[in-house]
Amino acid sequence: MMTVASKEGVRAETPFRFDNVGSFLRPEKLKEARKAFAKGTISEQDLKAVEDEAIKDLIQKQKEVGLKAITDGEFRRSWWHLDFMWGLQGAKKQDIAQGYKFQGEETRPETAGLTGKISGETHPFVEHFQFVQQFADEEVVARQTIPAPAQFLAELQRPENVEVTNKIYPNQDELIEDIAAAYRTVIKDLYEAGCRNLQVDDCTWGMLVDEKYWASRHDGANVEDIGTLYVNLNNKAIENHPEDLIITTHVCRGNYHSTWASLGAYDTIAKILFAQEKVRAYYLEFDTERAGGFESLVNVSDNKLVVLGLFSSKLPELEDKDQIKERIEEAAKYVPIDRLCISPQCGFASTEEGNILTEEQQWDKLRLVREVAEDVWGEQHRRF
Repeated sequence: MMTVASKEGVRAETPFRFDNVGSFLRPEKLKEARKAFAKGTISEQDLKAVEDEAIKDLIQKQKEVGLKAITDGEFRRSWWHLDFMWGLQGAKKQDIAQGYKFQGEETRPETAGLTGKISGETHPFVEHFQFVQQFADEEVVARQTIPAPAQFLAELQRPENVEVTNKIYPNQDELIEDIAAAYRTVIKDLYEAGCRNLQVDDCTWGMLVDEKYWASRHDGANVEDIGTLYVNLNNKAIENHPEDLIITTHVCRGNYHSTWASLGAYDTIAKILFAQEKVRAYYLEFDTERAGGFESLVNVSDNKLVVLGLFSSKLPELEDKDQIKERIEEAAKYVPIDRLCISPQCGFASTEEGNILTEEQQWDKLRLVREVAEDVWGEQHRRF
């Protein structure tokens, strides 16, 4: 059984008591540079220079606020998931008629489709990680975030993509094997670049618990069958990874311009996701009633940690500390408090549009998360 690592009584590996999901609001200078690059008025090298400086500044701010796991804020991406998919061999960026549907909004109409067989060589995210890795030290670990293999499968099986996907992969088992193999290649390359903390973002579970999603399907599929397919794919993609590579998963119900896409408690997928997925920890949305209660956490196997996403990255208003502490106590009825951590429920900018709050409000939110962690687990987040 895995144990919670500590160094002189302080959490020494991710996830940390005070943690974050990954993405940050893009500074205006970066947004302008990306627009200029899209128009062809600056070069790719010019854009990279702006990205590099923005990421350096972001990493310094992450350290100042007390985060022990740093990311590039996903500043080199447009989407939390599609950019990774576009970087795989056999995949491409393509426009479609409609974007993803969120509550009251619709995203840009883009997707990832196939041009041929899938593989994972020379993925650009490896170089992206190497840039962040140079700022890691004894106190701070560099984290890489990528979308889950199940998320890629779901994208390839969207109505807009499924015909081409089935033409290239008439046998779904072969598609599953190639996705998993491509991910194993990327994970190996990231590890060799120094990555020891990989966060796998997965909105498919938020989709599977939503009744509206099932009302839209007419193929006889059910939660157990699709959930088992997804968890088996995710496990196949991370199998035999190095023991010192900590892999976690993050689950939410959509995060676009402060809106959401799905709702539903974890109950119907808990026995599959929480008991069977072979990750070290779960970052879970719990900031609103859309995610239900904590009861389903009883299914989290004993060797795993849970990061409670009790703070909203969608809203500028700060949560009430006492209410948050009460919710932590409630969750501790199902998962012991020494296996709990806290964070916002999602990133601050899952897409480059970002949520509707200011950068200072973003940092205020994280300062609040840290204060609560120190109140609950003690100075430097002790208590082991």
